[in-house]
Amino acid sequence: QVQLVESGGGLVQAGDSLKLSCEASGSGFKIIAMGWYRQAPGKQREFVASKDIRGGINYADSVEGRFTVSRDEAKNTVDLQMDSLIPEDTAVYICSAEALPDVYDPSPVQFWGKGTLVTVSS
Repeated sequence: QVQLVESGGGLVQAGDSLKLSCEASGSGFKIIAMGWYRQAPGKQREFVASKDIRGGINYADSVEGRFTVSRDEAKNTVDLQMDSLIPEDTAVYICSAEALPDVYDPSPVQFWGKGTLVTVSS
């Protein structure tokens, strides 16, 4: 199985920057993509950013131009650099990994971290 642990959340003011990190560990799976979701109180979980093994990057429209996702495949980590933060960015940020089990004809499995809270004050 794959375990994901996030770090870097905290309280900042609007306009500040913050960097989140996530490290994956475990065995029996090959991670093919890692990324970030977030969930604000009373709202649905939403996609934020991701990067796959070919270097493909995707961002949600709400964060593109302000957030940067990076991944170190060798270390199985993914970071999220958040700049120009606004109060609307306040949410629990959840690390995600898509992985293939080390079996013949594997199907992808998605794993989730427990999340780290980011609070942006005005």
